[in-house]
Amino acid sequence: MATEHYIKGYPRPQFVRDDWQSLNGEWDFRFDDANVGERERWNEQLNGDLKIQVPFTYETEASGIGETTFHPYVWYERELQLPADLNGKRVMLNFQAVDYTAKVWVNGCYAGGHQGGYAAFSLDITDYVNSAPGAANRLTVKAEDSQSCTQPRGKQRWVDENFECFYVQTTGIWQSVWVEYVSPSYLKAVKITPDLDNRSVRFEYQTQLADDNLRLETKISTGQKTFKQVSLHVDRAWLQLDVELTHEANGPWKLQSWSPASPVLYEVEFTLYKDNQIIDQVYSYFGLRKISIEQGKVLLNNTPVYQRLILDQGYWPESHLTPPSEEALVADIDAILAMGYNGVRKHMKIEDARFLYWCDVKGLLVWSEMAATFEFNDEAVENFTNEWTEIVRQQYNHPSIITWVPFNESWGIPQVYTNKLQQKFTEGIYHITKAIDPNRPVIVNDGWEHTISDIITLHDYEEHGDALLERYADSGSILGRAASFNNWKYAMAQGYEYRGQPVMVSEFGGIAFNTGEGWGYGEQVSSTEAFIERFRSIAQAIKDTPYICGYCYTQITDVQQEVNGLLTADRSPKIPLEVIRKVNLSLTE
Repeated sequence: MATEHYIKGYPRPQFVRDDWQSLNGEWDFRFDDANVGERERWNEQLNGDLKIQVPFTYETEASGIGETTFHPYVWYERELQLPADLNGKRVMLNFQAVDYTAKVWVNGCYAGGHQGGYAAFSLDITDYVNSAPGAANRLTVKAEDSQSCTQPRGKQRWVDENFECFYVQTTGIWQSVWVEYVSPSYLKAVKITPDLDNRSVRFEYQTQLADDNLRLETKISTGQKTFKQVSLHVDRAWLQLDVELTHEANGPWKLQSWSPASPVLYEVEFTLYKDNQIIDQVYSYFGLRKISIEQGKVLLNNTPVYQRLILDQGYWPESHLTPPSEEALVADIDAILAMGYNGVRKHMKIEDARFLYWCDVKGLLVWSEMAATFEFNDEAVENFTNEWTEIVRQQYNHPSIITWVPFNESWGIPQVYTNKLQQKFTEGIYHITKAIDPNRPVIVNDGWEHTISDIITLHDYEEHGDALLERYADSGSILGRAASFNNWKYAMAQGYEYRGQPVMVSEFGGIAFNTGEGWGYGEQVSSTEAFIERFRSIAQAIKDTPYICGYCYTQITDVQQEVNGLLTADRSPKIPLEVIRKVNLSLTE
């Protein structure tokens, strides 16, 4: 069941305004391999020789182009028709994601830009638009990409052909574009921090102020019942308010926490008044839930939770990293839940905000993982840090996110096992993440060679359950760096010791059928029976290792040349979902 103010297709469902206009659809498009567009002033008249369906990138069939050759510079243009009467409102242009650098012009005038392929950004374009009734406005976007490994790129290849587990690049606009209309004074963002133990919630408001006599009202409700309504005077850009959730004027009410079993969400309505007239109204929500770590266990709402996760790279055959529809996102979540998983590790991708919304609504736990760089130098450090901090702030309010994962398998920090500079970088990212969000665990280097990390995670694609069980029988050997696991990696980096953190196997399995195409981990299987036997054997070995408190299976779907999904790339089950579900639940219930 959706939240009360959910709007189908609205790109940012945790911060909803009713007054908006989608700019998805057909745009003019042009390649600029020689990078002459700015010099020749394409921002004044693009003369695009192609059409593209935004938000799908030119590399995808869904875009209408379907060319996978890398092009470093691409241009977009479309007409923007504004409402007949803006009534003094500001025009905000929003991009959910453009890979990698975006430059934006309105009616030929430069309006701003952004660097970072996975973070959302907004521009106030009011000063550049023609707001006369019926006037046409021209919106032009240049996207600059590269094959550099100093930019966060995740699973996007940096050579001309796919290799190993790296796939066709994503260039340009790959998530939704839209405009919304706001008063000169408006609410820019709200950071929501529920406190389960103290039965309260903290709101940190960021406002754009252009008026006096402003008042902000915050109303908390479930459905049609209002539980709390508080008001405060707005006299500065940043405001903070702590709200107790224990009583209302008409008597006490029962609090309900958010969990996979009961994903209760509280609706929030923020209303900004000027002289008692409404000038801005935003709808959001929160879940009252707590993530903590005690005695080697991860606790959800003060109760240990065994995490049954599945790895999800978020690719589709026709649209690559861009979901083909909101229904496709929901279908993936439903399939994950149907297979008995209670969570998902979003691998090397910052997913569409609507995916996280539906995880919030349906109760699916999420590990949010940053797309990796693949070099270590000052430029990579700066690029990574800037974008990661943007993402943590933007995703902070989602109750489904229970873990941050900035690094994976030493990608971008290849000598972290011994290199002090790379180790200090991981420490810095850990602490800056904690400075923004002290309430979620951070896994600094998922898979191996951990420095400081709230959870110790291991990747192991052993095919035989008995070998897996034997390998992890001696926790002191594995976690104390006396022995490598998976025959070549150590759990901890040199100079760092295991300090009793929870331990999880966060990649295993990767079983592929023998079809003669693509690859999986280990020997490919030739029958459903062989698949199920191997799947059950390795999963049981992990569950039978007492100090391991969760797992993440690789993976939900096939992705291009990697054919080790439980579903095919077009989401057809290889194994009946209920069979996978039975194995998962028999291990942990």
